[in-house]
Amino acid sequence: MNTDILELVKAKQEQLVNCRRDLHKHAETAWTEFRTASIVAETLTRLGYQVAVGEEVIDAEVMMGVPSPQELINQQERAIAQGADPNWVGRMQGGKTGVMGVLHFVQPGPVVAFRFDMDANEVVEATLAEHRPWRDGFASVNAGAMHACGHDGHTAIGLTLAEILAEVKNELAGTVKLIFQPAEEGVRGAKAMVARGIVDDVDFFVGLHLGIGLQQKGTMTCNTVGFLATTKLDAVYTGVPAHAGAAPETGHNALLAAATAALNLHAISRHSQGASRINVGVLQAGTGRNVIPDKAVLKLETRGTTSEINDYMYQRALRILAAAAAMYEVKLDLSPMGGAANCDNNPILVRRLRQVAEKSNLFASILPAGNIGGSEDCTYFMERVQQQGGQAAYLMIGTELAAGHHDSRFDFDEESLVSATALLGQAAVELLRKQ
Repeated sequence: MNTDILELVKAKQEQLVNCRRDLHKHAETAWTEFRTASIVAETLTRLGYQVAVGEEVIDAEVMMGVPSPQELINQQERAIAQGADPNWVGRMQGGKTGVMGVLHFVQPGPVVAFRFDMDANEVVEATLAEHRPWRDGFASVNAGAMHACGHDGHTAIGLTLAEILAEVKNELAGTVKLIFQPAEEGVRGAKAMVARGIVDDVDFFVGLHLGIGLQQKGTMTCNTVGFLATTKLDAVYTGVPAHAGAAPETGHNALLAAATAALNLHAISRHSQGASRINVGVLQAGTGRNVIPDKAVLKLETRGTTSEINDYMYQRALRILAAAAAMYEVKLDLSPMGGAANCDNNPILVRRLRQVAEKSNLFASILPAGNIGGSEDCTYFMERVQQQGGQAAYLMIGTELAAGHHDSRFDFDEESLVSATALLGQAAVELLRKQ
C-alpha cells in the first residue's frame, strides 16, 4: 500500500483532539448518548458508509439498566438543544443509541469490525485549576455526567479511522464495520447489539482501550487478558407494612429478607478453579423506626475468571435471594442490570496485530500481554465472533493519566489519540489488503 496512514492521521490531529474535547464537554451516560450517536451517524453518512442505528443494531429485549421513559425523553430534548440532529435522535427512541457504519470495498475479502464505546460515567467532574478540561474550557456541561474513562477518546478515534478508511478505500478489499456502542459502563450495551446479529459475519474483530492497565506513554499490547465475567443484578423485596409496636405480626419484613440475603450472599463458597467474586454494593430499605419495612432494594454483582465460574456464583446468588424471600414471606423481583463474558484473544490475530505494531514504530514497548483486571462487555462481541469461526483481539494503548479511571479528575495524554488511530488504520490495511 502506497498511502502513509500515520501521515494521514497526523494531518487530522487537531480535528481529532477537537472532536474528543467536544464529546468530553457534552458527556452522556448509558443509553442517553443521543448527541454523540447523532454526530457519529451523521459523520459516517457523510463519509459514504451505510449507517444503521436504533432498532437496526439494538435488540430492546436484551437492553439492561435503561433509564425511565421520562428520563430518556428529557435526555433527548437536552441532546437536541445541544445540537443533535432531531432526525437521528428520532430513530433512537427508547435509548437505542447504538450506531454501525459499514463500508464495502470493490474487491471481495474478509469482514473486519472495530468497536468503540461512547458513554460517559455518572461522575461529577472536578472544578479545579489543575484539571485541564476545566482549565481549558471543555469540562462536562451535563450535570452528573463525565467522560472519566476515555470513551470520548475512543469515539474520536473511531470517527477519524472512518475518515481514513474512506480516503483509502480503493486500496482495500472486503468490508469494514465500525461499531459505536452505548452503555459500556455497567456493562449494559454490548449484549443488546450482539443479539441483533451485527457481528455474525465478522472474520476479524478488534476492540481497544486507552490506559487501564497501561499508564505509561509509548506502551501497548495486542493481547489483553484478565477479563472477568460478571453479572449485575437488582433485587427488590416487597413485603407488608405494619405498626412495629401495635401489630408487628401482621407485617412481612422486606428489610430483614434483604439483610438475610446480603449476609448469605457473601457466604457463598468460592470456586477452586479460579477467582470468584460477589458484592452487595447497595442496600436500601425502610421508611421509619416504628414501621415494619415493606420495601427493600439490593444491588449486587457476581464475577469470575471464566463465564462458568461467574455462572456458579450467579446461580447460587439467585437461590439465596429466593430463599430469603420465602423465609420472610415477601415478594422478590429481579432485574438484570448488566453483564460481560470472559474471553481470550485469538493468538493468530494477536501475532498479526503485533507485527503491525512493531512495523509502525509508534511504540517504545510492545508488551506480550496486559491485564485489564476487571470486566468489559466488548467480550460479548469477541465471544460471538469466535463462536461463528472468526478471530478477535482487544488492544490496550498506554497513556499517562492525570488520575485513575472513573476519577473526577481523569484526563489522558491526547497524543495517544494519534498513535491509537494510526495503529488501527494500519491494522485495517493489514486485514483488508488486496490479495
